[in-house]
Amino acid sequence: MKPVKRVLVTDEATKVIERLRSQHGPLMFHQSGGCCDGSSPMCFKKGEFRVGSNDIRLGEIAGCDFYMSKSQFEYWRHTQLTVDVTRGRGASFSLEIPLGVRFVIRSRIFADDERKRLEPIDFA
Repeated sequence: MKPVKRVLVTDEATKVIERLRSQHGPLMFHQSGGCCDGSSPMCFKKGEFRVGSNDIRLGEIAGCDFYMSKSQFEYWRHTQLTVDVTRGRGASFSLEIPLGVRFVIRSRIFADDERKRLEPIDFA
């Protein structure tokens, strides 16, 4: 059986990621649940945001590593996250903000059979 991904990305968000990658090079995502846009995923140049022992790598979206703080993961561990994009300016330092869009998370709870097949997480 195929492993179930913890984090997905929409086609619209992938287009924005590809545009940002062409401007900035390799990218990464982090979701902290902290200040600014709260729990909105933030996009950075790869290596610009320093991940540490309090972060977990949930997977990859559109060729970019996606990290989340351990404390945030405790709230989201039973859900599949989908990174999407919406019009409007966020209040963060994320790279997409100058484009007039912002990344957002959509979520759904894993089904019982999916929980048994989840991709493993990586601790930073």
